[in-house]
Amino acid sequence: MYRILTGFIIVLGLTTTSLANDIYVTQSGNTLDLDITQDGQNNTVGNSTTASASTGNAFNMNIDQIGNANVITYQVNGATYEGVISLTGNSNNVDLNCDSGNNNSSCGTVTASITMVGSSNDLDIDIGQSAAATGSEVTITSAASDDSNTIAATVDGTSAILRITVDGDTNNWLVDIDGNGDSAGHTLIHTHAGGIADVDIVQSGVYDNMITLTTTGDNADIDISQTD
Repeated sequence: MYRILTGFIIVLGLTTTSLANDIYVTQSGNTLDLDITQDGQNNTVGNSTTASASTGNAFNMNIDQIGNANVITYQVNGATYEGVISLTGNSNNVDLNCDSGNNNSSCGTVTASITMVGSSNDLDIDIGQSAAATGSEVTITSAASDDSNTIAATVDGTSAILRITVDGDTNNWLVDIDGNGDSAGHTLIHTHAGGIADVDIVQSGVYDNMITLTTTGDNADIDISQTD
């Protein structure tokens, strides 16, 4: 279902004999409420060569994908973004950018939640893309049975909160929180249980750096660097 209150949106959906659901969104205008549900194999909302894109304020997105080899490639350029992405299946690939080429100031207040049930997931999340995102809260959660997850997340802003809860085997995530500290900026809350984890975390200043870390399991190799 697609519902737009104001603005302009183009949606192209293709279905092939291999049960692929391909959706490409190009939208411009304020106050968009976008809901997408895909059930089947090889689902895509944009891809590596043609990203879906939304430009405008007050963007609300909800994407549910059920099946294997799911792909989401989405570029957001707007002041207020709220998004929920839910993945069920294996070999999922998510590439989400907020600001994407409009001088880093157009990604303001961001609330994003990504949940996944399945293995071999690859998430690449860039919020603010090196500045702005004055209020960011990103939550990434995977199920206990998930294996071989890779998460690369960069979250910018004066109050940037990133929560990662990952369980399973052979997991790896890289985190880089940049931008302005002070008055409750730079927060990372990391929870991990089980299996192999190779985690690199970098936070930057000025002041306000905070990490709450709970890790249980086998062969964890975690590098943390905080600057001010």
